Amino acid sequence: MTGPGVASDGGAGVERVSVASDGTQGDGDSAGATITSDGRRVAFSSSAKNLTSANPVTWERVFVRDRTSSQTTLMSTTAPPVQRPVISGDGQYVAAWGLLFRDTKAFLSQVSSGSTIGVNCPGLSCSQPSLSADGRYIAQVATFNRPPSRQRIEVRDWRADTAQTVAEFGHTVSARPFISGDGRFVAYQDGQAEDVFVWDRTGNTSSGPIEGPAKAATLVQLSKDGSKVVYLSGSDTYIHDRSSGIAQLVPDVRGVAIDPTGRYLLYAPHDATGPSLTLRDLETGTDEVVVDQPSSAGTDAVSAGGREVVFQSTADDIVAGDTNGKSDVFVRRFS
Repeated sequence: MTGPGVASDGGAGVERVSVASDGTQGDGDSAGATITSDGRRVAFSSSAKNLTSANPVTWERVFVRDRTSSQTTLMSTTAPPVQRPVISGDGQYVAAWGLLFRDTKAFLSQVSSGSTIGVNCPGLSCSQPSLSADGRYIAQVATFNRPPSRQRIEVRDWRADTAQTVAEFGHTVSARPFISGDGRFVAYQDGQAEDVFVWDRTGNTSSGPIEGPAKAATLVQLSKDGSKVVYLSGSDTYIHDRSSGIAQLVPDVRGVAIDPTGRYLLYAPHDATGPSLTLRDLETGTDEVVVDQPSSAGTDAVSAGGREVVFQSTADDIVAGDTNGKSDVFVRRFS
């Protein structure tokens, strides 16, 4: 270590990333992080006002931390985010959904310039964006609140300003979508029926429910290579292999995220006496402890090959020099 909470050699260890470019710890809570496929960049939201010099407002904002250059950049200032941001696999774009005139809209920011790109929304509110690897395709949920209430899952090509409808529901129960890296597949759930489906751009067709008719399922994430779908059913986690149609069971744990290759599962044990987060190699069945202290993570939290995991915690003993008393974002790197 060269300083408080800073990794010096890129080897195994934990690094705090919700810091200013000079390493100053945030004066507000940071959370909701996602990481690029190569582990270089992390997008997160924070109420901290001292992470950059260009953050004069008091509400929560979206930041990107470049772990190679140690630069922290403020993203869109259009509206305060109301849910965690997502970053494209190549680290060039960040999407978040924010509150604007009492409605939620999806906002896309270009990392290199920090500029905001408008994403059309066919409904009163659009939310839950998921990005393709190059950031060109964005899957989102459009909600129509005027009676009859309904919602539509769509994939929008923001460069061409065109969209394809994935599914429509006559209710507004969660229909969260996840898009594959090439933009071809979208995994989504019908929250009312508790079923999970996969849409294929080729043929514009959906298959499923992938968990079968006997289970109630909640979608966790689609791997970016489109090969695996993680879902929860009861107290267990299942990893559905799209090519074989077989689901691998990981019992008595809550799946949190899967790496872009579909090999590594991040999960939280139901047993509160164990580690908070664990990374499993689905091919070998071996586990690596990510963090013992109380912590949490979301989807898109694992880099390709399971090399890095991003998570958040209020614990002050994960890295040295953590004295801000706030929730911070960390990256665990495995050698």
